[in-house]
Amino acid sequence: MSPKTLIWALQPLSFLRLRFCPLPRSPPSKQQQQEKSRSARAGETSPSFAMQPIKVYADRRSQPSRAVIIFCRVNQIDFEEVTVDLFKSQHLTPQFRKINPLGQVPAIVDGRFKLFESHAILRYLASVFPGVADHWYPADLFTRAKIESILDWHHSNLRRGAATLVMHTALAPFLGLTTSPDAVKQAEKLLSQSLERIESVWLKGGAKFLLGSPQPSIADLSLVCEIMQLEILGDDVRDRFLGAHEKILVWMDNVKKATSPHFEEVHELLFQVKARMLSKAAAANQTSEPSTKHKIASKL
Repeated sequence: MSPKTLIWALQPLSFLRLRFCPLPRSPPSKQQQQEKSRSARAGETSPSFAMQPIKVYADRRSQPSRAVIIFCRVNQIDFEEVTVDLFKSQHLTPQFRKINPLGQVPAIVDGRFKLFESHAILRYLASVFPGVADHWYPADLFTRAKIESILDWHHSNLRRGAATLVMHTALAPFLGLTTSPDAVKQAEKLLSQSLERIESVWLKGGAKFLLGSPQPSIADLSLVCEIMQLEILGDDVRDRFLGAHEKILVWMDNVKKATSPHFEEVHELLFQVKARMLSKAAAANQTSEPSTKHKIASKL
């Protein structure tokens, strides 16, 4: 038999092997995942510390920190909030670097287990703790993968645009740091593109939450907390970016309602920072009228 004939003879066998190969097993249910994770969590700690409240190291002026705190509050996760003051550089101390060598918030300590990066923390909390509804981080692998894609996109798009804009137009002047007009220009462009992408890709039609879900996921919470940071830019600047995005405004309101009253309470410090920044800007502006009052409450 020639080599060519042999290849043609074996092709049906290859087809059968592919056609009838066993399908992957169904993913474990949310309850099974949590039971397995709880067992591992209990085994990770010593008996004297087993199942103690986790410690959440955060600064509520940080949008990822707020997302983690709100998630814990909404899902009744027993935790101790440890404030790390970014304005005082407490995140750069040797003590905190033992928890997160990168020197960033948020970070958590669960027994002997330490974890940083907000998205990783949200995944962990949703997977380990009982009582967390499936919609936050679905057991269905297809839906979960789509949520993961949004979280991955967030870091290099929405967060990069929003955080850079806030830093160079609000925080840097407030803290006496140098600013970059070029960075502001690039950030404005990326932020506008990101808001448009959210509406056109993940909030199609009359979607209440991302991916058309009837309930929020960790992606909804993370992205909305990011956009809320625009509050400290002042009403005019914030409205310049969000005013044309009705879907986003409705979506943000839906997330706020789904996580109320914790969403409002955790964001209180953000509005205090906004008030101080507006007050400082008004004092520096010699042409402003002394009687002028700035509106602090959010329109979102």
